Amino acid sequence: MSELVTARIRSTATKLGLPHLAEGLQSLLGRADAGKLGYVDFLDLVLEEELALREDRRFRHALRISKLPHHKTLDDYDFSFQPELDPRKIRDLASLSFAETKTNVALLGPPGVGKTHIAVALAVAACKAGFTIYFTTLDDMVRQLKAADSIGRLSRKLQTYLRPHVLVVDEVGYLPLEREEGNLVFQLISKRYEKGSIILTSNKSFSEFGQVFGDEVLATAILDRLLHHCDVVPINGPSYRLTAIEGEAGVA
Repeated sequence: MSELVTARIRSTATKLGLPHLAEGLQSLLGRADAGKLGYVDFLDLVLEEELALREDRRFRHALRISKLPHHKTLDDYDFSFQPELDPRKIRDLASLSFAETKTNVALLGPPGVGKTHIAVALAVAACKAGFTIYFTTLDDMVRQLKAADSIGRLSRKLQTYLRPHVLVVDEVGYLPLEREEGNLVFQLISKRYEKGSIILTSNKSFSEFGQVFGDEVLATAILDRLLHHCDVVPINGPSYRLTAIEGEAGVA
């Protein structure tokens, strides 16, 4: 292929927004020659490379704006440390049928058992599959909603938590809420009901949610919507963090 033709292809690819083709044309041509690819196969190769590049950019951008505290996956989770937790249940959730059917996921257990790790891993898997995701602690979400409500922008701020396909709400129950704060959570849960998935982590049992949300009736209304379509996963094993601390103390 002449340099003139090559330059014209690069220019056209740039104008069409195909950066990989523009930058990697020589490499692609070399692979086509080595594989003795026909015209259709070469076109397929170019399009596959561009698609993969765009998907990677989308995934990385989505992770950046998701507010996830880390990007750990299920491969990083030590299931052997939690023998009562069935790995098949978590692997089934990772198939993302919950996101497709707008089903919620509740991960319940004491601090340190890996609830947040699993929640984040499911969110990362959902993001990779093309679902939009967002992470927040319950405390931070309530604080943001209260601040918006105080200046008359509650409806606008709610959209932050309503837009994503999968919303992760971490640390439910670590700090009790006042009834007015619980009502803000109820508004959010009601608006997301059957419209998007929530992955919730909590160190409280559902019977204790009345204390969490400052009102038994309000807690019942929240749970009614959360649990109507919900996979509940109890994790009742030892704490990773406490074991690590005790191990360090033993070494010392």
